[in-house]
Amino acid sequence: MMNPDALNTFFHVIADRIHASGDEVRRVFHGRGRCYEGLEQITADWLGQGVLQIAIFKEAEPEFYDALRTGVEQFCQDEVWQKVGGKTVFLQHRDREGAETETLVGEMPVQIDVIENGLKYTLDLGKRQNNGLFLDMRIGRQWVQTHAAQKNVLNLFAYTCGFSVAAVEGGADKVVNLDMARSSLARGRENHQLNQHNVNKVSFLGHELFKSWGKVKKNGPYDLVIIDPPSFQKGSFVLTKDYAKILRRLPELVSEGGDVLACVNAPDVKPSFLQEQMAEFAPQFTFVSRLENPTEFEDIDTDSALKVMHFKRQD
Repeated sequence: MMNPDALNTFFHVIADRIHASGDEVRRVFHGRGRCYEGLEQITADWLGQGVLQIAIFKEAEPEFYDALRTGVEQFCQDEVWQKVGGKTVFLQHRDREGAETETLVGEMPVQIDVIENGLKYTLDLGKRQNNGLFLDMRIGRQWVQTHAAQKNVLNLFAYTCGFSVAAVEGGADKVVNLDMARSSLARGRENHQLNQHNVNKVSFLGHELFKSWGKVKKNGPYDLVIIDPPSFQKGSFVLTKDYAKILRRLPELVSEGGDVLACVNAPDVKPSFLQEQMAEFAPQFTFVSRLENPTEFEDIDTDSALKVMHFKRQD
């Protein structure tokens, strides 16, 4: 149960992290990592440009909402809020139909261009649960930017192409993005254009992966493959069952000495899952390391947090 008395901690942590974030988008409170007793179902993201997004993932008692709204009003009188140019605070109810959103302070923009690691991404606010950028993958995108120079990159389950933007910025020769949602890929193209990238180096394939191996293989072989699937997508992907179907194909997709960044964001799936699956279905690939998660996504159990695993082909 969420505890109104714990909200002092919530606002104290936010104040410190907003000040440190500057203009960059950052998670500034991560209660879902269960490190803050009484605040397990609340998060807060600083989007820059004076905008703070709070999200609640499970219905709380009325007293909690009352205390939160009062706390937000007081917080917006604080010196830190004034220094960072705070303008807007909105609350997204992730547990309610349509992820109902209410504005607590100021006016909520429909869209906002945020900055992460110096790169720009357009987010949609108040329309759906996910706004266009998963902030816990910040270090993964940074890793891709650092390792993409002169590489042919395949980005599976591309969503709005955050990895692709990072790869092109890092000097990739070519990036192929694949996702069922063409609207997400359209936003990905816009994200590249927002960063003044040459989109002739980028392909956007709006297909279901398991029916499109021919198209994927045609653009290979790849020096870097990124696999960041949903945990569950009705009718198309079940992580624990379908990940193996991708791994079996890696030997025909990845060049000798190539890299694979394999990701899992299901709390009940342990890091050993990927290592065991890779050993069984693609033994040519050796586990190198698990990337660190951003420190702001603290979690009482690191096995439950995002897993981003680097493998290398070593025949």
